[in-house]
Amino acid sequence: MNSLPERQQGDCGGFRLSWREAGHGRAVVLLHGISSGSASWVKQFSDGALTDGHRLIAWDAPGYGGSAVLSQTEPDAAAYAQALAALIGELELQRPLIVGHSLGALIASAYAAANPEGLRGLVLADPAQGYATATAEKRQQVYGQRKQIIETLGPQGYGEQRAAALLREGADPQDIAWVRCGMQQLNPAGFLSAAWMLANDDIKQYLSRYQGPLQVWCGSVDRITPPQGAQTLAQQQDVAMRLIDNAGHASYLDAPAVFNRYLQDFTGAIQP
Repeated sequence: MNSLPERQQGDCGGFRLSWREAGHGRAVVLLHGISSGSASWVKQFSDGALTDGHRLIAWDAPGYGGSAVLSQTEPDAAAYAQALAALIGELELQRPLIVGHSLGALIASAYAAANPEGLRGLVLADPAQGYATATAEKRQQVYGQRKQIIETLGPQGYGEQRAAALLREGADPQDIAWVRCGMQQLNPAGFLSAAWMLANDDIKQYLSRYQGPLQVWCGSVDRITPPQGAQTLAQQQDVAMRLIDNAGHASYLDAPAVFNRYLQDFTGAIQP
């Protein structure tokens, strides 16, 4: 796990954001999930076949890594998408492909809705779809569980308790350690803002405003956002669903060779 680019940081249209990048060619923006950060994409950055032909940019969402927390304590995905638009503008990316993993899929969809001509395509990997259409009790449970665990255990205990659940059974111990390390660096305030967004927003309201290239991917043994939910979303959007065999929720870590090949396939199939 030694091919990780240094974190960069800058003022992007009023947002203090951090990111990592490597490679050259077609721009691909990688959006992590609620318990991760830019470092979680280490196996994409370290794949020479991927970075030779793709400029990979992995951000730290607001409230993660070196990125400032959003001013709203109860944000929606559109607020995160505004920060993403600022980063894309700062880096002068021309219609990047956007890959959103888990909660990042919700942010990616919000960006696509607001900027439908501002991206070449969209990948929703192991997508978290949000709970805005659920009952008030369910929404409170989704937020409350995460609030309790981060306040009770802190990032250190959260990582110890939950890291293995993001990967397949019998995952590489190094991968579990990497996920745990990322969790233990969480900013509780940033995590709670993201948890609020998860509990109170919905991916479908954004996808209804995007008609461009789209694929849904999911680890075949994902226990966090199971394949059936991803399959239903793909069917609703009338797009391809691609399973990643023997991969859990963090499919890009569990099965990087397949994930990266899918990424190359998709970028190759999209018209410039």
